[in-house]
Amino acid sequence: MSRTLVLVRHGQSEWNKKNLFTGWADVDLTEEGIAEAHKAARLLKEKGMHFDEAFTSDLKRAQHTLDIILEDLGQTDIPVTRDKAINERDYGDLVGMNKDEARRKWGNEQVHIWRRSYDVRPPGGESLKDTAERALPYFREHILPKVLAGEDVLVSAHGNSLRAIIMWLEKLTPEQVLKLELATGVPIVYHFDENGRIVKKEILGAEDHGEGWTTSIPDGKGSAGA
Repeated sequence: MSRTLVLVRHGQSEWNKKNLFTGWADVDLTEEGIAEAHKAARLLKEKGMHFDEAFTSDLKRAQHTLDIILEDLGQTDIPVTRDKAINERDYGDLVGMNKDEARRKWGNEQVHIWRRSYDVRPPGGESLKDTAERALPYFREHILPKVLAGEDVLVSAHGNSLRAIIMWLEKLTPEQVLKLELATGVPIVYHFDENGRIVKKEILGAEDHGEGWTTSIPDGKGSAGA
């Protein structure tokens, strides 16, 4: 039994490219984002990954990324579940606004607080804490049990929903998770033992983003049983 979990942030979206707050706006991938999804598939294929099941959000950029990966792997016949619980953080009134425009309107410090604080909501939107409070129960109830039962599971989702999951898996503090940046289209691979402990973490293609290929997790920081 393999017990492998792969997390992939969707490839570059149309609004990522335009520097717009995206949130729950249902925009698709750019050509670069499509290329990133193909690269993610190639990296997973090189690792010999064969998935039993996949999960994605209710937003097309994550679904499109997943579709490309599974097509390239020749694994389109596996069960795929789509759920808004792992959607991106909702940026509320900021959605569709250029980030530079937002800084001019509210000031650099306020926009930085909205983007990088753990529990401060932008107007009409969600904080990272709010995102975690909807994404984590879903992850713990529907995704993690599949992995711990011996399946290889692929999750294609978003920067903030995945940061919330990683925060819980690696037992990061709110301060630590705020510094966590997830590159688009880069697979993060967790291997678990029979006790639900993470025994290995790999970031595939990380050399392109200035990160190490394999990241060790200190003792006590990588158990899925808490």
